[in-house]
Amino acid sequence: MSSINQLFLAIDSAGFPARWLDWQEAVTCDVLGKVAYGFGDHEFTFVGGTNRDSGLDSKVTLKSILVLHGVSKVAMRRTTIPLTNCSLFRRDRNMCAYCGAVHLRGLTRDHIVPLSKGGGNHWLNVCACCAVCNLRKGSQSLSELGWQLLYLPYAPNHQEGLLLEN
Repeated sequence: MSSINQLFLAIDSAGFPARWLDWQEAVTCDVLGKVAYGFGDHEFTFVGGTNRDSGLDSKVTLKSILVLHGVSKVAMRRTTIPLTNCSLFRRDRNMCAYCGAVHLRGLTRDHIVPLSKGGGNHWLNVCACCAVCNLRKGSQSLSELGWQLLYLPYAPNHQEGLLLEN
């Protein structure tokens, strides 16, 4: 992978994953002294301009996981990530919750308990669904159809959200 496309995992000093950094943000954090230390199997070196005083090229070498000074504000609260189709399909691994088919395109968001029957638009009531199953299900409940979910929906927390993003 090119280091230009590399994302760096920023964690706080308590070990809490905070967010992904692109290479520019990671280098900036290091240069500003915000990085306590880095670890991980991969190391990336970024070469900048020439220092006018020393005549040497400026270099920053970073590990793939960066521990930042301080505790992340995100660590102070337990949050779920926003519900979007992209994050939903990643959570469900692009698999239809009813037939089990894996689709890279053409998935839809299905409300397990239909909105028309009082179901909500939240993580525990939605699943990835292929267009065929969604059309077949319509606004019926699973019990009306005699269907069962192949997997149970869950609300991803902040750490799982970081994994779904990358």
